Amino acid sequence: MIGYLWAGMICLSILTAALTGKIDVIAPSIFDSAEQGVAAAFGLISIMTFWLGIMKLIEASGLIEILKRLLRPLAYFLFPALPRDHPAMNAVLMNMSANVLGLGNAATPFGIKAMEELQRLNPLRDTASDEMCTFLALNTSSLTLLPTTIIALRAAAGSMNPGEIVGTTIVATFCSTAAALFFDRLLRRRRGWTK
Repeated sequence: MIGYLWAGMICLSILTAALTGKIDVIAPSIFDSAEQGVAAAFGLISIMTFWLGIMKLIEASGLIEILKRLLRPLAYFLFPALPRDHPAMNAVLMNMSANVLGLGNAATPFGIKAMEELQRLNPLRDTASDEMCTFLALNTSSLTLLPTTIIALRAAAGSMNPGEIVGTTIVATFCSTAAALFFDRLLRRRRGWTK
């Protein structure tokens, strides 16, 4: 679906340029944009390598385990039907830990694993369980204390102070997580009333 959206926007842009007599700016724009994309990607490689190395140090130092222990009571509250010793709980906790540290790239494999494990517990194979919906809401909104990926993008774009967004990111992601969990619980209750 997204591919169709992008293709539509590209075709509309070319058509608009042709109708306004600016078709000659398309080719230079394409090459300039491609060059900027490659430059940004190379800039991100070193920064992402640094943060992924930090993540490995965090894992090796045991900080992830400490963070998992701190998040465990919250996970038990949010996923009461999930067995505490099930692999899904570990995957959920690893995903939450990586998201809190702003490491979305590291959180993705844990999120996929969590959904696979949650599906194994799901009695209705063609319908998402309450735990799956809660996990999706939590993962999508993801409270972030250290937005490492955004800091990396800002640094690659030449920001003078790429870390200045930490405070606002904490507030914004706290609000998004609170809203996601509120609506998750609200919709669960509403569905329960209609049964």
